[in-house]
Amino acid sequence: MSKKHQDHDYSLEAIPNGDKKGFISMLVVMLGFTFFSASMLAGGNLGTSLSMDKFITAVIIGNIILCIYTGLLAYMAGDTGLSTHLLARYSFGEKGSYLVSFLVSATQVGWFGVGVAMFAIPVSKVTGINVGILVLVSGLLMTATAFFGMKSLTILSMIAVPSIAILGSISAGKAIGDVGGIAGLLSIEPTGTMTMSAALASVVGTFISGGTLTADFTRFSKDKKTAVSTTVIAFLIGNSLMLAFGAIGAMATGQSDIAEVMFMQGLIIPAIIILGLNIWTTNDNALYGSGLAFSNITKQPKSRMVIINGIVGTLLALFLYNNFMEWLNLLNSFIPATGAVIIADYFILNKRSYTQFKYAKFKTVNINAIIAWIAGVIGSYTLKGITPLNSVIVAIVVYVVLSKLNTKSKLNDINNSTEKIA
Repeated sequence: MSKKHQDHDYSLEAIPNGDKKGFISMLVVMLGFTFFSASMLAGGNLGTSLSMDKFITAVIIGNIILCIYTGLLAYMAGDTGLSTHLLARYSFGEKGSYLVSFLVSATQVGWFGVGVAMFAIPVSKVTGINVGILVLVSGLLMTATAFFGMKSLTILSMIAVPSIAILGSISAGKAIGDVGGIAGLLSIEPTGTMTMSAALASVVGTFISGGTLTADFTRFSKDKKTAVSTTVIAFLIGNSLMLAFGAIGAMATGQSDIAEVMFMQGLIIPAIIILGLNIWTTNDNALYGSGLAFSNITKQPKSRMVIINGIVGTLLALFLYNNFMEWLNLLNSFIPATGAVIIADYFILNKRSYTQFKYAKFKTVNINAIIAWIAGVIGSYTLKGITPLNSVIVAIVVYVVLSKLNTKSKLNDINNSTEKIA
């Protein structure tokens, strides 16, 4: 009985058909996934640096790129019922997949801690409640809901998604009214400057690392169509809304932080609610993903890993917030290339057909995948253009070329040995 409860999220196996979910349930979860607090902050930075037409262009193109990347991962999960970490075993090898899991778990636990602090610090300033108490209570609450898995994520998202949409719209509407309507908003000159490639890098970069975990959630979809459609809709609506809320508030007030904007608007209680729910959905997804990641490495149930990760993230929240933002951003830049290798292995090399997980024999480490990942990370830092997209493209090209060269080399070896025998 306890074993069944411990692994009700199928940390180390494919989702059985009986536990798969339909369109509405998956859409709610995926919208909660894309209602991401950092996207509001990114939207605020874009809003103060771009004219409205350039902002809209950046959001549309950036989200299309994200939709393609996450949609491909969603398709894989809908087809196989496997998490990101189990899918990584096919391309990186069994032990090689630990690299993917470690990068994901380290960043997600880190961002969980940062998220807890992002909620506690402004709320403490406004309410006077001790920041340490707020960190402890909010961190443990977020850990509790992540512990119960997809069922809790669905319920939480059902509450959070409409609440954030309504309160964010109220704040945006108030901001537009304060600057003289839509015409007034459109006439605001940006105070900063940003190139389109930098804007696209911001839109894509804010979510591509989290988006690499798309399979962790869409594996519960009843079919591939549900997995892909809910993912694409969630990114086009959810992420666009978050960016827009942040941008409109920033253009009207000069503040890129949505909480500060709402405090300035006198919307203190709504600000605390929207901040709390937004960070809660973000953090629960982060903790859920990190639990699956550590489960792949330790072979322990996801639920146990979630408790450990949640406690670590909560205890380190203020320290992480004050010291590790840059380090977490660095780790974030390492993740997109892992997703690229996973995508290339399934779609290009294996033509959308994997051996069933329970029957599959995996390499220990696939060195081609590791080299392609390293090349992708280097590409993100050395090539001009949209940084995370460069990382993905380089990793895909290098992985496919190396894999095909190795296959050709093996065929030549077989042919040579056959000739010698003859």
